[in-house]
Amino acid sequence: MRADPLAPLSTAAAVALYLDMLASERGASRNTLDAYRRDLDDYTAFLKAHRRSPDDAAADTIRAFLAELDDRGLKATSAARKLSAVRQFHRFLYSEGHCRTDPSAAIDGPKRGQALPKVLSVAEVDRLLARAHDGVDDEALPPARRLTRARMACLLEMLYATGLRVSELVSLPVAAARTRERFLIVRGKGDKERLVPLTDAARDAARIYLALRESVHGGARAGWLFPADSASGHLTRQAFARDLKDLAAQAGLSPERVSPHVLRHAFASHLLHNGADLRVVQELLGHADIATTQIYTHVLDERMKAMVRDLHPLADELSTSTGQA
Repeated sequence: MRADPLAPLSTAAAVALYLDMLASERGASRNTLDAYRRDLDDYTAFLKAHRRSPDDAAADTIRAFLAELDDRGLKATSAARKLSAVRQFHRFLYSEGHCRTDPSAAIDGPKRGQALPKVLSVAEVDRLLARAHDGVDDEALPPARRLTRARMACLLEMLYATGLRVSELVSLPVAAARTRERFLIVRGKGDKERLVPLTDAARDAARIYLALRESVHGGARAGWLFPADSASGHLTRQAFARDLKDLAAQAGLSPERVSPHVLRHAFASHLLHNGADLRVVQELLGHADIATTQIYTHVLDERMKAMVRDLHPLADELSTSTGQA
């Protein structure tokens, strides 16, 4: 039998307690905590407007919240994300004894299709990389301009070689460019470490960039591989994404199709297309659950069709008989 619930918390205290749990017990990053806070602020503002609190919210209250999201024109994926935050919030309060019931248990989420990730072709990635390297070796250019180009070349080569999350990439330590190993140890979500490979191209780009950086700035700001005048001391995700879109336009690609996350998708898709195992790609991407990596199964489907077409001993006969049918 469930113990009597504790005295209900204020809405602000309930949210704060839940976020503290995410940080301390699940190792949630600052970005993850901020995302949960925004979604819960949206939900608790709705509760306040309807004179409700987390303790007396009912299933119909959550359904009304979802209906309001729909009226706002929110995409099903965004509404599903908000509902996930609300579910976990109520489940936590119930399991900790701060609420008598879990009103989210009976709620069905908004239906959503499985969106395929945007992916660049190998040729398009090559164009992007070629443009990033353009001018790095041109000694006629001012050193500062060569350094800017070398930094972008290093960022792209490292990203395409490793499939790092953009937050992991921009916060790499300078030691990443000085390692003699062919891999990096990266600390990702949940403070978990994983190994990611380094290609010769990535190592060369890092070496060239670091040499130019030290010739321009000396040994100052040596802590981060990509230092910047920001609160964190390193290049921000937003600045890199903006510069990448500028580079895409220079390479003749649509900026709307290019982002750091799209290059992470390209890394995974190109590996799978060339025969990599899905579990290996899961480990390289740092996905805790194989289900997250399964968005790439369309690549595997196409690869298997090509294998049957190219390798099956009766492929020609099957093709001919199908054409005659």
